[in-house]
Amino acid sequence: DVQLVESGGGSVQAGGSLTLSCAASGDTSSYCLGWFRQAPGKERERVADFEGDGTTNYAASVKGRFTISQDVAKNGLYLQMNDLVPEDTAMYICAARRCWDPWTRESHYGRGTQVTVS
Repeated sequence: DVQLVESGGGSVQAGGSLTLSCAASGDTSSYCLGWFRQAPGKERERVADFEGDGTTNYAASVKGRFTISQDVAKNGLYLQMNDLVPEDTAMYICAARRCWDPWTRESHYGRGTQVTVS
């Protein structure tokens, strides 16, 4: 089974930067990884993810400010976040899905790391 553990969250002033990390364990060779976020009282939102061919997708609200990357050898997933704004405040959640499946509730999700922008 795939397990995901996030780190790197914290509090930052508007305009600042943070880099989130996700350590994946288990056989992730057939999985596509991504980042979601959820703010209090709001739906979970897909922030950025990888497709099976390595292409990336970004939510419109973060495009140009956030960069997703991965280190396949280390089973690591990262999210570089620049020019943060208060609206980016949320729990950031690392996720994995079989690359041939869509994102669903049955995809794998970590517990999240909190990002607060003031």
